[in-house]
Amino acid sequence: MKKLFGLILFFLFVSINSAQTVGASFMIASPQGEFKNNVDNLGFGVQVEGTLWAPSTQRPFSIGLSAGYLVYGLVSERRAWPGFPGIYLNLTRTNSIANLHALFKITPFMGSIRPYIEGIFGGNYLFTTSEVKNENGNQQIASSTNFDDFTWSYGGGAGLLFKLSENLENVSTLFLDLKVRYMYGTEAEYLTENSVFVNNLGDTIFNPQKSKTDLITFHVGVVAYFN
Repeated sequence: MKKLFGLILFFLFVSINSAQTVGASFMIASPQGEFKNNVDNLGFGVQVEGTLWAPSTQRPFSIGLSAGYLVYGLVSERRAWPGFPGIYLNLTRTNSIANLHALFKITPFMGSIRPYIEGIFGGNYLFTTSEVKNENGNQQIASSTNFDDFTWSYGGGAGLLFKLSENLENVSTLFLDLKVRYMYGTEAEYLTENSVFVNNLGDTIFNPQKSKTDLITFHVGVVAYFN
């Protein structure tokens, strides 16, 4: 997992370091299709992107990279520490998706309000981690990745840019960014909030689900066009 995150961060750094537009947004994710049958709650996370040039009248399209991280399930439990009567531990189990996509964006209009469409292609990394902290929650005792899988992902979206300011230092224009994406995810195995239980012997049992991993994401953020 650390290698994957390192690779995502490397490509994202290269993209943003040479980008002419950079954006970041908060997103809400709604599972769709088969994925919704197993995950019936909304996810939340962040997304960042960079394109190699700013769209213009002469060249209204751009290419770049988009990376995101979202949590689609979270369970927190207070459990007794075996062998230590009266002492409890806090267990947090997080179901997450990290993704990296090539991005193609078309922005045909150059006014104060700029509608756009985009296409993406890349992959999703689905993983579940568990973290154990002391009773006060201020000291980590152990952590582990319980389950993970990779799936291809592709899709598209549409949005609106609203001009907020221009001619800032090193930034030609700053926009409010509102958009919706539909991401098709190929089949993967993953854990949900109900996929982990402890039997009478104290053994932890993992019951992964398997399905396609389609999502609709709703974004609110900002995009900066650089000089």
